[in-house]
Amino acid sequence: MNVKQFINNDLLILFKIKSSKKDCHQKMKTTNALISAHNISVIKNEKAILDNIDIEIKKNDFLTIIGPNGAGKTMLLKCLMEFYKPNSGQIFKKHNLKIGYMPQSINIINTMPMSVQNFITMRKKFDEISFRQVVSETQIEKIINKQLSVLSGGEMQRVLLARSLLNNPELLILDEPAQNLDVSGQIYFYNLLQSIYLKRGLSILMVSHDLHLVMASTKKVLCLSNHICCIGKPQQITKDPEFISMFGKDMANIMAVYQHSNETEKVQHNNIITGE
Repeated sequence: MNVKQFINNDLLILFKIKSSKKDCHQKMKTTNALISAHNISVIKNEKAILDNIDIEIKKNDFLTIIGPNGAGKTMLLKCLMEFYKPNSGQIFKKHNLKIGYMPQSINIINTMPMSVQNFITMRKKFDEISFRQVVSETQIEKIINKQLSVLSGGEMQRVLLARSLLNNPELLILDEPAQNLDVSGQIYFYNLLQSIYLKRGLSILMVSHDLHLVMASTKKVLCLSNHICCIGKPQQITKDPEFISMFGKDMANIMAVYQHSNETEKVQHNNIITGE
């Protein structure tokens, strides 16, 4: 995805928000969800990319989609954002839902001069307070005047995150945001994302391959392999036969231990804070 396509997708999301139908709004009142999709199927070249998918994102949800390559993860995001029309099924959105979108990456043309600040604010309506907030939250103060072409992978991902937050979204959608980062970069990014999630109280829908890091931050995990294999809390998912079949017993055991250690650390941390 190049810069022009990314900007156009941002505008398309905004257009979809403004053109939401009233009947969709009425439907969402009964489900109390930001986005609700029912029986979504996508068939390409006689192959089922998505098969009867049901998914619902509510306020303050943190849902992570995992699965092997070719499982339909990115296609599901495209359908939910109405970038791609499924062959069948229905998608309902909350009226005037604000969505922030962060793609896997964008292609930067080195000969095209563009500063970080210009990129973040390009064709965006914003106020100075909101701009300063996202710059601080994503920790990009020192690179705000740099050219996009000289940024490291981790810096570029934080810039993409900052742009996705500028319109103060209710729902943040991320497609493998830490895919091209090293381990330390992944940890840094996910800790940053967790901090923003807790501070803003928004909802997050994310596609990720970083299982060990996903389990520590997400509230719910959806395993996808063209169909929904299993869905639930991280500690439940690691015991599910479908998860074990997909990722193996060793990975399931590692994830279960990691989740237990993470929960223990949270309890100890909370006890220190409260003085218990």
